[in-house]
Amino acid sequence: MDPRDYIPDVRDGLTRVERIILHTLHRLEHERGGRSVPTAMLYGYVVEQLDIGPEEFQDIVTRLVGRRVP
Repeated sequence: MDPRDYIPDVRDGLTRVERIILHTLHRLEHERGGRSVPTAMLYGYVVEQLDIGPEEFQDIVTRLVGRRVP
């Protein structure tokens, strides 16, 4: 990926990668009628748009959510 994908946007502080993850999560929640989206499902849709490994994805999701799942 482009190193610029990890530079926070001045408008809201989100990086391009974070924005794609959140947008994908929002879209999937809407498609599922407001139900929770399994992390594995979210990852599957995100990797269609980004070249991101599971560890990096989990680190970003954990940071966005604000808690670590055991």
